[in-house]
Amino acid sequence: MKSSRLGVWFSKPFIFFSLIMVLKILLARIVVFDSASMWLQLATGIPSIWVLFCLIEWFAPKKKLGVYLAVNLFVTSIFFAVIMYYKYFGVIVTYHALQQVNQVTEVRGSVFSLLHPYFLFIYTDIVVMLLLYFSPRYRAWGRSLAVKESRVLISAVFSVSLIGSATTVWTHSDSINELKQAENMGILNYEAYAVIASATQDVEDPSNVTEEAIAKLRGTQSSANPLYWGEAKGKNVIILQLEAAQNFLIDRKIDGREIAPNLSRLARENFYFPHFYQQVGQGNTSDAEFVVNTSFYIPQYGAAAQDYGGLALPSMPKVFEENGYQTATFHTNDVQFWNRKELYKALGFERYYDAQFFGDDDIVFFGASDEVLYDKTADELLKMSQTGKPFYAQVISMSSHHPFNIPDRKKRFELPDSYKDTLVGDYIQAQNYSDYSVGLFIDKLKKNGLWDNTVLVIYGDHLGLPIYSLTEHEKKLMEDVYARKYQFSEMLNIPLLVIAPGITEPKVLPQTGGQVDVFPTVANLLGISLKGHIHFGQDLLNNTNNLLPQRYYLPSGSFVNDKGIFVPGLNYDDGASYPFDGGTPAVTDTTEDEYNRALDLLRLSDSYVSHLPKHD
Repeated sequence: MKSSRLGVWFSKPFIFFSLIMVLKILLARIVVFDSASMWLQLATGIPSIWVLFCLIEWFAPKKKLGVYLAVNLFVTSIFFAVIMYYKYFGVIVTYHALQQVNQVTEVRGSVFSLLHPYFLFIYTDIVVMLLLYFSPRYRAWGRSLAVKESRVLISAVFSVSLIGSATTVWTHSDSINELKQAENMGILNYEAYAVIASATQDVEDPSNVTEEAIAKLRGTQSSANPLYWGEAKGKNVIILQLEAAQNFLIDRKIDGREIAPNLSRLARENFYFPHFYQQVGQGNTSDAEFVVNTSFYIPQYGAAAQDYGGLALPSMPKVFEENGYQTATFHTNDVQFWNRKELYKALGFERYYDAQFFGDDDIVFFGASDEVLYDKTADELLKMSQTGKPFYAQVISMSSHHPFNIPDRKKRFELPDSYKDTLVGDYIQAQNYSDYSVGLFIDKLKKNGLWDNTVLVIYGDHLGLPIYSLTEHEKKLMEDVYARKYQFSEMLNIPLLVIAPGITEPKVLPQTGGQVDVFPTVANLLGISLKGHIHFGQDLLNNTNNLLPQRYYLPSGSFVNDKGIFVPGLNYDDGASYPFDGGTPAVTDTTEDEYNRALDLLRLSDSYVSHLPKHD
C-alpha cells in the first residue's frame, strides 16, 4: 500500500518532471560550473522551474501533460544552448544569440565538433516520451492527470519559488561576472535577469565621448614627434587577417619542425608584437574586421556586423579614401554571411570580393582555399595598382577555420602520434597549411612588383583553441607547447606583424596591443592624422602602456594591461590577474582604477557607436 501511494505521488507530473529537471541542472553544472556546489545549483535552479510548473497547474490542468512536455523541451533547449555556447565562448548564452541562429548551418562543422555525445542525454526523456506518445497506456496516463491540484498548495509553492528566485537575482545582480551571476542565480533566473538588465541599461551621454576623455581613460598621451611618422606615406596597405591564428605559432617547433616557417621568418625580420590580443565576440572573424577598421569595441550583445552594420561608421577605409586611397576587401565566403554586405557599406569599402569572385574551385571548409584567395587577390591588387592610386586592401583568410579538418591533400605537417586525432593536432596542420599559403602570397607580391611598395600588416582574428573546448589530453599538449599551463593570457594572445620593406627592421616590440590599435598604428606609418577622429586604439609604435577591455571569451570586467589579463570574480575584489609569463594568477598586477577605466571605455564606445546615423 505504501509503495502504491509512493507510485501515485511520483506519477504526478509536477514531481515527475521536477526530478527530470534535477538531472538536467546537474548535467549543466558538470559542464559549465564544475567547481560549484551541487546543492547551490539545485537550490537556485529548482525554484525557477517550479514557477513555470505552477503556472501549468493553474492554467492548463486538462492538457497538463502536453504542456509539461513543451516546457520541458523549452527549458532543456536553454540548458543545451548554454552548454554548447560555453564550450566555445566560455560565457553564458542569452537571448541575444538568437540573432546568430541563421549562421549555424554555415558553421555546422564547428558546432558538431563541440558536441560531446553525453550532452545529448539531456534530451533522452523527451525522445522516450515522444516515442510513447501514441501508446494507449501513455494516453491513459495523460487523461488521468487532467485534474486540478490543490490551489492552496500550488499557490504556496508558486509564492515561495517566485520570492526565492527574485531574491536570488536581486542578491547577485551587482556582480559584473556573467558566469558567477549564472552560477549563483541559476541558469533560468540568469536568463530572465539578462532580459531585464538589457531593457533597463543606462546609456552614456554621447557628448561625453571626446578624444581627451578616451586618452585619459587609456592613460596615454600623444607624442609631438612620433616615431615612424609618415615613413610609409603613399605606399599600398594590405591588412591580412589570419583565421584562428594564435601567437604560439611564431617560432614554435614540434619534433624539430617549424609550425609556421613563413610567419616566423617575417616576425624575425620585421616588427613583431608578441603581446597582442584579440578583442572579438560573437561575430568572431567579422568582429575582428569591425574592430580593426574602426578602432571601436564590439557591442555588448551580438555581433558587430549585425548590430552596427546599418550605421555610417567612421573607419579606416573612409579615412584612407579621403587621403587618396582606393579600398577593397577580399573574402572567399558569401558576402551575406554575418551581414558583411551591410558591414562593408558601413565601413565604406569601395569594393568587396567574395565567393562569387573566387569561385568554387579547391574548396576548403566553406569557400575557396587560401591558395585561391591569395592567387586571385594578388592579380586584382596588381590591377588596382595600375590605376596610379595606392590601395588599401583587407584580405581575410579562412582555410584554417575551426574545427580545422582540412582535406588530406592540404596536409603538409607530419604530426607526432600524441597529436593525432586531437583538436590541437588538427589545428597545427591547418595553421601549417595557412602559413604555406601566406608564403605563396608573398612570393607572388614580390614577383608582380607590389612587395617593395607595400605595408603588410598580419594579425590573427581570434583564438583557435578555447580552453573550454579542450580535453585533458589536449590541455596537456598545450602545456607541452608552452612549457607552462595554458591559461587566458596564452589563449587570447594572437600575433601582430608589421612589414614595410625599407622601413621595418628586425625588432620585437614588447608593449601590449590589441586589434583596436591597428588603425592608428597604420595611420602613423602613412602620416595620416586622426586628430578629430574618435577612436579607442593607440599607435603601438609610440606608446608603451595600454589598457584593453575584453568581452565574451572572458566575463565582463576583464581587461588586458601591460603585465597580464585580469578576470573579475563576483567583482574586482575577488578577481585574478593571469600574468604573461604564465605565473600563478594574483591580483597584484592590477588596480581597481584600471578595472573602472576599462569599463568606462566600453561604455563610451557603446554610446558613441549606437548614436551614429544610419548609412545610405
